[in-house]
Amino acid sequence: MTGPTHPAPEPRTPTPRPGGRSARVRAEVVAATLAEITEKGYDGLTVEAVAARAGVHKATLYRRWGGVDGLVADALTASADQAWPLPDTGDLQQDLRRITREVFSVFTDPELGPTPTALIFAAQRSDAGAAALRAFFAARHRQAAEVVERAAARGELPAGTDSAEVVRAAVAPLYYRLFVSDDPLDARTAERAADAAALAARTGLFAPTSPAPEQN
Repeated sequence: MTGPTHPAPEPRTPTPRPGGRSARVRAEVVAATLAEITEKGYDGLTVEAVAARAGVHKATLYRRWGGVDGLVADALTASADQAWPLPDTGDLQQDLRRITREVFSVFTDPELGPTPTALIFAAQRSDAGAAALRAFFAARHRQAAEVVERAAARGELPAGTDSAEVVRAAVAPLYYRLFVSDDPLDARTAERAADAAALAARTGLFAPTSPAPEQN
């Protein structure tokens, strides 16, 4: 499903040079996009409103972002570029608990939660947004996989454990409740998801399996 059409290039993610006016404009446009999405949702998002809030001419937005879908996609790209401090407790289960508690805390916070929630719902409304959302989660999983790699290096996990898949298993139940089933989410549920992923990883569920012997 796509957003409002406009006689401009297809939505795309801009690649401005680091620093300088281009980077400042991008930061202002991303901030304005997030504010507009939070207040009005995808259906109320317009290039004109983002341009007015950012203090940028709308022609610039159409030229560089292509339309609202490009704005949504770049807001996710910018979010993926932000540093994410990772826990390092020396224990996989505790590290995963801290990660799931962070997800829980952000999305259930009455002040912080509405923006990422609205952005994810908006991203699901267009091909460009959906692709950026997949890239965002892939980047976050790669970053968080470091805690699993540390655990493997300490000997907590079998050799060859798929680190990113362990992280996905820990956070997936949270996102399912938040964006699919709309079931309630509390801190204990977040911890339980981390505990289940850690237990599965320790038993070798995410390690490579040997091929079954051929039957004669």
